[in-house]
Amino acid sequence: MARPTPDSPQPSKRPKTYGRSGNPAKSGSTNRPAPPQRRATFSDWVAGARLRTLPLAISPVVAGTGAGIVAIADGPWHPIRAVLALIVALALQVGVNYANDYSDGVRGTDAHRVGPARLTGSGLAKPRQVLIAALASFGVAAVAGLVLVVLTQQWWLLAVGAVAIVAAWFYTGGKHPYGYYGLGELFVFVFFGVVATAGSAYVQALTVNLEAWVTGAGLGLIACAVLMANNLRDVGPDRAAGKRTLAVLVGKVFGRVLFAVFLLVPFLAVAFLALFYPPAWLVFFALLAALPAVLIVSTARTSRELIIALQLASATSLLYGVGLGLAFAL
Repeated sequence: MARPTPDSPQPSKRPKTYGRSGNPAKSGSTNRPAPPQRRATFSDWVAGARLRTLPLAISPVVAGTGAGIVAIADGPWHPIRAVLALIVALALQVGVNYANDYSDGVRGTDAHRVGPARLTGSGLAKPRQVLIAALASFGVAAVAGLVLVVLTQQWWLLAVGAVAIVAAWFYTGGKHPYGYYGLGELFVFVFFGVVATAGSAYVQALTVNLEAWVTGAGLGLIACAVLMANNLRDVGPDRAAGKRTLAVLVGKVFGRVLFAVFLLVPFLAVAFLALFYPPAWLVFFALLAALPAVLIVSTARTSRELIIALQLASATSLLYGVGLGLAFAL
């Protein structure tokens, strides 16, 4: 969807600029968010949180908790720790979504965005407001994480949480955001797959078993598929803005191939785990969402089709993570 163009600067005033660092106080770029046509409503803020990505936060916590219950054996599981881990994951996901909105908006990357409207880029909200929303989300994650650390007495987890928040911010923030250099999928795989799943298992059992590692890798690849679908939609605008995502670097054809690999390879892990946990065979029903997503991406001609594929990939993540988590726990 095309963005409204900024108003022409008045002859007597120099236009406000935003720097490449993502900080609107620094100059260096003439790109700026469009002037607001209206104020952001509650529904706009909810849309800015990008609810369709939240399954990526829920699935590793459920799967990791199930794996942790296996590791506990006959001991009691800790539902409060599971809830806190879920709050951390959801808050980080919402935080990175708002941080991405803010940083891309002040850089001007969203000036020709073809996907859903962004709060900053569209001018619906002031950059500072979106930044506060991102920081508040990270704050919620930090508080929930701190309580989790106190309950487990595993103080080294504070460092893991701090690194996760830093990684969330520098995805598109800072002078050299790694999301602009084709590294987004790598960090998504690590933090929204392996770390989230293994961490959820660890706070239950204070150990990480093979089930958590294998499931975390599978969920990490599915999260990469979601990101690839999003970036395939924005290849043209991202290339023009200098945002070199993996989709931009490899091109649309190979990007479509990678999407299929990211989304389907995790089912090899399901086949392996089902040898030990027979209910895991039911997770193959998630292919009812994954296969149409692959077909849509392979033939997509419009951004709307890629959004549908992204939603199907997110649904695949939820079915995959919850399915394996229940298979482990039961």
